[in-house]
Amino acid sequence: MSWLGSIFQRNRDLPSSYATEDKIFGFEVEQRAYLKQLALEICINFMARTVAQADFRIMQDKKRIRDDWDYLLNIRPNTDSSASDFWQDAIYKLIHEREVLIVVSDSNDLLIADSFIREERAVYTDTFKNVTVKEFTFMRTFSMDEVIYLTYNNEKLSRFMNGMFEDFTQLFSRMVETSMFANQIRATAGMDTTQKLDEENLGKLQSFIDRMFNAFRKNAFAIVPKLKGFEYDEITDGSNGGRSIDDITKVLDKAIDYVAELLGIPPAIVHGSLSDYETALKAYIKFTYNPLLKKISDELNAKLLDKKEYQSGKRIEVFGIQVKSVTENAEAVDKLVASGAYNRNEVREKFGDERVDDPELDKYVITKNYQTVAESKGGEKNDNN
Repeated sequence: MSWLGSIFQRNRDLPSSYATEDKIFGFEVEQRAYLKQLALEICINFMARTVAQADFRIMQDKKRIRDDWDYLLNIRPNTDSSASDFWQDAIYKLIHEREVLIVVSDSNDLLIADSFIREERAVYTDTFKNVTVKEFTFMRTFSMDEVIYLTYNNEKLSRFMNGMFEDFTQLFSRMVETSMFANQIRATAGMDTTQKLDEENLGKLQSFIDRMFNAFRKNAFAIVPKLKGFEYDEITDGSNGGRSIDDITKVLDKAIDYVAELLGIPPAIVHGSLSDYETALKAYIKFTYNPLLKKISDELNAKLLDKKEYQSGKRIEVFGIQVKSVTENAEAVDKLVASGAYNRNEVREKFGDERVDDPELDKYVITKNYQTVAESKGGEKNDNN
């Protein structure tokens, strides 16, 4: 108690209350920029996870080839990551940074570049130098035809994230601040003294108050000394209510909705809403997911196959998640085959399955008595005769 006694000793100074506003009025709540990052993370990770489920198939004359590229694209692109992790990281980087560079190392590993410098040329092939993966920087320069390079340009998303999103951040911050203010426990500590104030003694007094409040906050049972001339009064006990957590969550959800819509993702899918889920999923696959897979397959075909291979019928096809279920569409499948419009291998392809190496499944069969209009009229005439 020696340090506490010195506060109340005669002829000691206590500092002016005007010099303690950083302690009396609390701390300013910093701008909550994490709202922007959170909305991006949720939406981009959703797209990345769906692409990571894709199956990359090297096809020759409609038959799948199990070569080294098939293993790299689907199983183990490099020694440090699986195919699903690799493609999830690649798509995340593509959407977040609007470009991604994938290079092939000397050990035939696919590596995602963390940073690089692109040198654009009007006539000659563009090149990439200072390509860095983790802590390793390649000394060589890569030409465009040696790498897998994808771009994603979404000007609306860029403008929203750089400008208009500040309004959401400020609104979200203000709601959090007012809620914290309404639920804050506020009190005053008074002292009956005619002593002079200095900074040293106020620091000791503040230290005592901090220790007292920590004892109240952390301990289920707390005892503090009662000092003569020292008074503690609570102005509010933290039960004033304020903004509910639902109101704050609505602002966050609305921000996520805007980002999702700009990326072409129906918000119902992101939030896991069961209302119109099938319709929203179909829209996402048709207008966002499939175009992204087409962008990837075009780049892979251009970089991994030469002109002669492509012209000879070799392809790299990317099969993603399917909305169509074979069992749910069994009646439609039967009609497609029975009418002779598609053979059974073609139907398998439409549902994302591989062709079966059986010549019988390549044949067109008709199991229903389909007739042309002319044949139908001829039959009626013969019946009349």
